[in-house]
Parts: sequence; structure tokens; C-alpha cells
Amino acid sequence: MTLQEHIEQLNALDLRMSSLTYMEALFGWDSMTLASKKGLEQRGLVIGNISELHFTTLINDEIKATLDFLMDNKEMLDDITYAKANLYYKEFNRIAKIPKEEYGAYRSLITKSNHAWEEAREKDDFSIFAPFLKEVIGYLKKFIEYRGYEGHPYNTLLDDYEPGLSVEECDIFFSNLREKIVPLVQKISQCDPVDNSFTSLSYDVDKQAEYTDYIAEAICFDKEAGCIAESAHPFTMNLSRGDVRFTTKYHENDILSAVSSTIHETGHALYEQNINEEFGVSALTTGVSMGIHESQSRIYENNFGRSLSFWKKHYPKLQEMYPEQLGSIDVETFQKSMNTVKPSLIRIEADEVTYPLHIMVRYEMEKLIMSEDIDVMELPKLWNDKYQEYLGIRPTSDKDGILQDVHWSEGLIGYFPSYALGSAYAAQFEHYMRKDLDVDALLEEGQMEPILNWLSDKIHQFGSAKEPAQIIQNATGQAFDATYFTDYLKAKYSAIYNL
Repeated sequence: MTLQEHIEQLNALDLRMSSLTYMEALFGWDSMTLASKKGLEQRGLVIGNISELHFTTLINDEIKATLDFLMDNKEMLDDITYAKANLYYKEFNRIAKIPKEEYGAYRSLITKSNHAWEEAREKDDFSIFAPFLKEVIGYLKKFIEYRGYEGHPYNTLLDDYEPGLSVEECDIFFSNLREKIVPLVQKISQCDPVDNSFTSLSYDVDKQAEYTDYIAEAICFDKEAGCIAESAHPFTMNLSRGDVRFTTKYHENDILSAVSSTIHETGHALYEQNINEEFGVSALTTGVSMGIHESQSRIYENNFGRSLSFWKKHYPKLQEMYPEQLGSIDVETFQKSMNTVKPSLIRIEADEVTYPLHIMVRYEMEKLIMSEDIDVMELPKLWNDKYQEYLGIRPTSDKDGILQDVHWSEGLIGYFPSYALGSAYAAQFEHYMRKDLDVDALLEEGQMEPILNWLSDKIHQFGSAKEPAQIIQNATGQAFDATYFTDYLKAKYSAIYNL
């Protein structure tokens, strides 16, 4: 085969694989939003078969020959073709050693595992989910052995979500965060507590849905290229550049939860909606890594969405919708309530300062799970002990403890560290954005387009065509530096709490 024939083979593979991924994503969306419980077994069977088709489409001698040829001749490829070839070459080597029957069975298990988690969470009973989690962990450990690893076995899973990330790097990263964050939390704890009792009054959920719809559009979510639904755990699903969906969750007695979740997920969605349209239906048409993806949700939720400038523009409408609850609350008080620093049990509702501590709990749990043979029924106690150690509070239920996150039910072990990395990336991005834009003025005026354009130009447009390190270098002119994050936290919260 000629070079051109191999390129055509690659493009055909990309279309087939992207089409299968689209179907799997659509099943996932349906399963987590509207699908019936009685259809679970059939959905699991279908998803398992699609996953086997996904496997055999990529893992065969003909595709291997094409990928090997293209990577051996990468200097002859244009940037986009090389990015595709490199992506599939890595994916091929990631799963080629896994027996296809086991891969299909694992994908089928994930559907059942997710529903077991939902039931366990609803009934506050970890034992319902435990046998499924045990199977998921068992499969992942086998897959790691098939794939091989260097150093800690957990490194293989970390690399899946943030290329190049290792236990050694995570240990250093989290150690540095702990060193800077703990003293800041201690200083804040000595300040007068913020009275945010008004946020837990009764807020009509239909009005919440109306407001979250408004806020998503206000920060440039394209409703003609996506939709918003509700689920037990907020998430974003990218079917294509023109069909990006996300969910949120409403709590009658917590107005901040849905607002923050919606802004967070909108950040994810904006990334997907603004990838270079020339990529078409392709594996390149999605975020490059979980850390970079999370940087986009965190920059909107925290750096913009918890700022006074942002709420000067958007608080009056919320106040108008809830005059009884918010009529006497000024914007400064509301914004400060959004930035209350207080150890809490629920990760997605944690403040910026203590949030990395939630991630450290999960990171240390996953590292242990992947390296030792632990009885899954011991995990809730281990979880609770770590919360007691790191945050000084102890869960009294599985729902508020080990069952609060959906990730393990979907086999997403290795994902959590990217959340903390995302916050750190976001701080570095914002620092350099402010060199080009008057961010506060734009937020106060509700002019979100220049901000989105900056992010799209520096980050979004590249999709998966550039590596995370290249994205960071492109946007900031330097390599990743977590100091921007700790400096950001110190400056922001010193101002809010007059430290």
C-alpha cells in the first residue's frame, strides 16, 4: 500500500471508530437520563456487542500495519493526519492485549454497575454496589497486567486520563498543595463565619431550572448545538461538535448547587462546541485530556463564576426570581456565600480551597485499591477515616461518603487527580488571559464572547490534535506550574476574608 492508501485507511478507521463511539455515548446518555430500569439487561447486552465491534474494528492486523507504517513515516504526514495516527496508535497499544470477549464483558458490566450504584445511592446501602465494584476493579487489574506498566500499577490508569501522569508526580503535586492549602484553611477558620443560611431556604426547582437555562446561555452555551437534562450526578456528554449535552441536579434547599454545577458543566460543553469544525466526525473532536477538560469547567465555575464581577451582572435576575429568599441579600453577601471556606462531605459542593483535599482522599484510595488486595466492604470505613484525617469531618452515611461519585461505577479509576490538575491549569490560563483581556470588566458587562474566543483560540480549537503540555505551552508560553494555583487561592481568599 502507498502512503496515500494508508492515510485513506486511517481516515476510514477514524470515521468507523467515531461512529461507534457516538453510539456508545448515546446509549450512555440515555441510560443515565431517561432509560427504563427494566431494559437494563438488554442495554447491557447491546452495549457489550457494540464494544466488541469497537474492539475488532481497531484491533486487527490490517489496522496494525497501517498504524505502524504511518508512525514510521510520520515526517511525511501533515499535522492533523499525524495527530490521528498517533492517537489510534496509542489506543491500539492500550487495548490490543486485552481479549475482546473480556473487553465486551467489561463494557456490559459497566452498564449494570452504573445502575447498581444509582440504586445503592438512593437506598444509602453500599452493599448493593459492592459486588459490581469488585468486578470492575478485578477487570481493571487484569487489563493493567495485560497492558503492562512501569513503576506503580496505578500509573497505567493515570496515563489514560492525563498522558504522562504518574504516581510519583501526583505525590509531589498533592504534597505541595497540602503544604500551601492547610495553612490557608487554618487562617480562614479563625475568621468570623459567613452567614450563608439564606442559601438553604426553599427554592422552587422549576425556577432553578429556568435560571440555570439562562445562565448557561449567558456564558455562551449554544442551545442549537446541545441540550440540558437532569441526572443523579451532573455530567457532560459529547456526541459531536453540534450535539453536546450536559446534566445538572436540583436541590430545593440548596440554590448554589445547581447554579455551580450548571456553570461547571457548561465549561465542559463550551470546550466541545468550539473544537475546529474541520476535524468533522473524528476522534480528534473532543478534549485532549481530563485535566485540560477540567480546567475549562473549573475556570468557568470558580475563576469566573464565583467572582464578584460575574454576579454583579447575573445576580439581579436571580434576586428577581426569588424575592422572598434573596430580596434583602446584596450581591457582595451572595458572592461571599459562594466562596465560603468550610470542610464538607460532598466533593462537587466543596469550596475551592478544600476541594483538593477531597481529591487527595480519592487519589490515595485508588492508589491503594490498584496495588493491594482489599476487601471492597472495607472501603467505606477507609473512606470515612481519610475524611476524618484530611477534612476533620466524618461521613455518617454511604450516600454522603463512598457512594457520592459515579466514577467508580463506570470504571473511571485514575480520573480523579485530573480534577485537581484542572483547577491548577485554570489558574495558569486565567493569569495569562488577564494579560490580553480586562476580564473583570467583561464579566461585569456580561460580555463572555471575548473570553470564550480567547479560550477557543488557545485551547478549544485543537481538540485532541495537541498534547496537554503543548496546549499549556501554547496558551501561556511556559510549562505547567502549580504555583499559579496556590498564588490564586491565597490572593483571592485573603481579599474575601481580609487575611
